[in-house]
Amino acid sequence: MGPNRVVIADDDLLVREGIASLLGRSTFEVVGLAGEPTELMGLVRDHVPELVVLDIRMPPTHTTEGLDAAHAIRAEFPEIGILVLSAHVEVHRAMDLLAEGQGVGYLLKSRVTEASDFLETVDRVAGGGSVIDPALVTELVAAHRVKDPLGDLTPREHQVLQLMAEGRSNAGIAGLLWVTEGTVEKHVRSILAKLQLPETPDDHRRVLAVIAFLEAQ
Repeated sequence: MGPNRVVIADDDLLVREGIASLLGRSTFEVVGLAGEPTELMGLVRDHVPELVVLDIRMPPTHTTEGLDAAHAIRAEFPEIGILVLSAHVEVHRAMDLLAEGQGVGYLLKSRVTEASDFLETVDRVAGGGSVIDPALVTELVAAHRVKDPLGDLTPREHQVLQLMAEGRSNAGIAGLLWVTEGTVEKHVRSILAKLQLPETPDDHRRVLAVIAFLEAQ
């Protein structure tokens, strides 16, 4: 088995050349360098490498181009490992990609201070592992504490919402909890109010409540 082949994409010439030099001295074969997403996708399709290392922000707008490219690569070549580098902690943009499973990593550029640590991270992602920068974990925990949508629910309301998530009607929930259907209706109204789910003609609030419950698991 030959060395893992890698494509590197970053609009900063020094950054991509630096990463290429570092990986090239290790067990990787750098098969392509790109400065923007179109060039990156061409190299990936030409070489189908084992790993892509890319910046989360790339031309032309320097917003989500790198992440969009990562999603496109994962959709077309799910076996390719993807390591996303970012100058900032960007929780929401990173989570969708990280949720897609194995062979994915998210690392702050400021964290790349020790060559050995960086190479270990790259090896892990190329081998199918997942790596999440500690700063991102800290942000996620803080965001969860601040915005936990179920944090205001009572234990009984949690119970009712869990039974709602199982697809049970108010009558079914009442029977299981040995309470009246009217009591369950009060719990459901309280849950919907606490989850700030206003009545709309398009969305079923009960369904949205269940979605909030499932997302919090």
